[in-house]
Amino acid sequence: MSSKIKVKAGSVEIGGGAPVSVQSMVNVPSTDIEGSVRQCEALEKAGCEIIRIAIPDMAAVSLIEPIKKAVSVPIVADIHFDYRLALEAAAAGIDKIRINPGNIGSDDRVHEVVRACRARNIPIRIGVNSGSLEKNILAKYGSPTAEALCESALYHASLLEKFDFRDIVLSMKSSTVSTMIRAYELASERCDYPLHLGVTEAGTERMGLIKSAAGLGSLLLRGIGDTVRVSLTDDPVKEVYAAKDILRAIDIDRSGVKFISCPTCGRTRIDLIGIANEVQERLRTCEKTITVAVMGCVVNGPGEAREADIGIAGGDGVGLIFKKGEIVRKVSESELVDALMEEIDKL
Repeated sequence: MSSKIKVKAGSVEIGGGAPVSVQSMVNVPSTDIEGSVRQCEALEKAGCEIIRIAIPDMAAVSLIEPIKKAVSVPIVADIHFDYRLALEAAAAGIDKIRINPGNIGSDDRVHEVVRACRARNIPIRIGVNSGSLEKNILAKYGSPTAEALCESALYHASLLEKFDFRDIVLSMKSSTVSTMIRAYELASERCDYPLHLGVTEAGTERMGLIKSAAGLGSLLLRGIGDTVRVSLTDDPVKEVYAAKDILRAIDIDRSGVKFISCPTCGRTRIDLIGIANEVQERLRTCEKTITVAVMGCVVNGPGEAREADIGIAGGDGVGLIFKKGEIVRKVSESELVDALMEEIDKL
């Protein structure tokens, strides 16, 4: 149920059957231009496909040009309340704007933003969350329910539709996973706009990843959602890794390394946990579309991971390297990871 409407932020298509794209947001203070540029470069290197930056004031508009020069991915300006910031960001070459039309004032101001975006083919994301609901909608539903979030998002969209503008992306984020899921279900039933998925205020890396995997995975497996952000109280690069791992785990993104490893048991005689973590980290930048297995038992490992392109199985101080279940090499435990990487390089 991917959206019928397709919009384009820079070179990235969103919705209308386009691949699900991964987003993140710079968390360096907007006053730090050099730091912001460095973080954008790190995000692009990690595989981020759309990068959002906060534009809290006019001075922050000066971020756009150096960031655009440093990276090739689309840049989104995150704007609240002041429509003039949207106009300046558009003039500075931003690729997409995140703003809620109902928060920027009169129809004239909304129309000015629409004209500026239409002239430059800039889409607008309407970002609704539990803390941004209008007083009348909150009073109607009594709390930030899924119905309230969806109604608010569609209300903001109607303010743009009034001026025949439909290059719109919607998001209805909640920190409660079940509420977030239901809000996006309702939106997918009621409109054709692309949906930006995310669990807001999801938490630190451990809990944030769990909540995001539950929320995003549930929707994406049913075809709901066009672009995603995993929100973590951590380095934004980890958000990108997490999002890409979620997409691979549910087979939406089949590129790159698919990593599998056994949970260990009493038969394990090597440091499987340490080896698995080292292998996974060393494969982080590997661009080969392969499945790599790290197994703890030489008796069952190659058979259990028969479908893996390549893998290792540990024994008592030794290890086997296997390809498609067939053993190709035996090495000592200390050589195991390096030997595996050598064999992967040959693939």
